[in-house]
Amino acid sequence: MAKKDGPSHTDDADKALFRDAMKDTRRLRSDKVTSAPKRPKPLPYQLWKDEQQARDDMFSDSGEHAMVETGEELLFTRNGIQQSLIRKLRRGYFSTEAELDLHGLTVPEARITLTDFLHHCRDYGMRCVRIVHGKGHGSKNKLPVLKNKVNHWLQQRDEVLAFCSARQVDGGTGAIYVLLKRPR
Repeated sequence: MAKKDGPSHTDDADKALFRDAMKDTRRLRSDKVTSAPKRPKPLPYQLWKDEQQARDDMFSDSGEHAMVETGEELLFTRNGIQQSLIRKLRRGYFSTEAELDLHGLTVPEARITLTDFLHHCRDYGMRCVRIVHGKGHGSKNKLPVLKNKVNHWLQQRDEVLAFCSARQVDGGTGAIYVLLKRPR
């Protein structure tokens, strides 16, 4: 078979046919192809529901817990926490990185707010925070309802290493300093 030199007659006819078919078209100004918009990421509704249920379950009101009076100081430490660390916490040597004021909240509102606050503190790697629970002067029978609840709830949380009543300038027996685990 012989090698062809140059374009053949059929090539010219194909080109002419193509040009004739394209005569009413015009050149595009952009050669970019637009793609379909990105699909949104799926929302993990079940995960959110499970996490909310876990938050609700973390603060149990069941079981016996000691009631404290209006002027009593709170103090809680996990096993293995050094006494020098507790002394520093009680003296206010740690700078508080966040504060939560529970004044005026109902028990269910305080529970949700405290849970969300502790999750926020954990997410941002906070080490020491202050929680104002009040002294109970405005509650029925002048008993500190939120103070007792916060005392009980915080003892159930693994990330809480210790807590104690604040110094007078920071709220005294109406507030606590909370020492949290270091983030991993």
